[in-house]
Amino acid sequence: MLDIQSHVSLKSYNTFGIDAKARYWVEIDTEEQLRTLFQVSEFLAAPKLILGGGSNLLFTHDFEGLVVKMSIQGIKVTREDAAHVYVKAGAGVNWHQLVLFCVQNGYAGMENLSLIPGTTGAAPMQNIGAYGVEIEQIFDHLEAVDILTGETRIFNHAECRFGYRESIFKHEAKGKYIISSVTFRLNKQPVFHTAYGAIRETLEAMGISEDQLTIKAISDAVIRIRRSKLPNPAEIGNAGSFFKNPEISKDDFARLKADYPTMPGYPTGDLTMKVPAGWLIEQCGWKGKHIGNAGVHAKQALVLVNLGGATGAEILNVAYKVQQSVEDKFGIKLNPEVNII
Repeated sequence: MLDIQSHVSLKSYNTFGIDAKARYWVEIDTEEQLRTLFQVSEFLAAPKLILGGGSNLLFTHDFEGLVVKMSIQGIKVTREDAAHVYVKAGAGVNWHQLVLFCVQNGYAGMENLSLIPGTTGAAPMQNIGAYGVEIEQIFDHLEAVDILTGETRIFNHAECRFGYRESIFKHEAKGKYIISSVTFRLNKQPVFHTAYGAIRETLEAMGISEDQLTIKAISDAVIRIRRSKLPNPAEIGNAGSFFKNPEISKDDFARLKADYPTMPGYPTGDLTMKVPAGWLIEQCGWKGKHIGNAGVHAKQALVLVNLGGATGAEILNVAYKVQQSVEDKFGIKLNPEVNII
């Protein structure tokens, strides 16, 4: 039975804590409920927003359509072979709880993605990533319900068209499908990723040497790093990294490096370099700065924050000013990672 509500506050359903309202609201626990929902022509025709953990959204106004809160649960091993274990999770499963499940069972590959907020169904849409690992490296396939037909379609790795914080669900398939489950291919023998960020230093501080490495140790290190740098949304409204790390040509990087010798960069291919957006923002003097109750986090310049009572428009205004500062100083355009509604 569907419980469709109207004029529902979304404040507790987005990590920025913005008090936008949904014209219609429904929570979905099963695929069958999805099919039932879209048999109602009124809702089939309405603008739709699929909501997971609300950790990658900025509401700048009320949503005059239907918000579908995906809460399908369940984690199970569907098959395994000599090298891999295949783990299927419902779209509404909390991402970090899924990571902990895999770490506790010795299924390797997700550990670097510990403590990322949000739900499993949203993970492939954004191709979430952290500390040298992205979803596409462990993704096998997903199941999604076609909004028009109610039929379930399987998307394999190639069909998802993953890119840097990109997938087909942000482009051609946007608004056409609702992800109901995701299956991951995880390793029985771990391949450790410790080169990115402060993982090695943190492991050393934890007293863990190279020959003592485990996926739990890496997960614990990532959790420690994230908690030290990123604000808890329950205390300070935020959506994690607000901007993507920009990629620029190696020639442009060399030119900027001559003017800014401390500029960090990471090769992403033969011709491009990825520059940390947080470093660029900090160099422009935004770290810890705020305009009213909207601003930039004091410990991590990549994170925009709601210090209490800020509107989405006020946070977006800070984002625009940050973008302009970085473009004026470095000639680099920052693109939002957060979805702006």
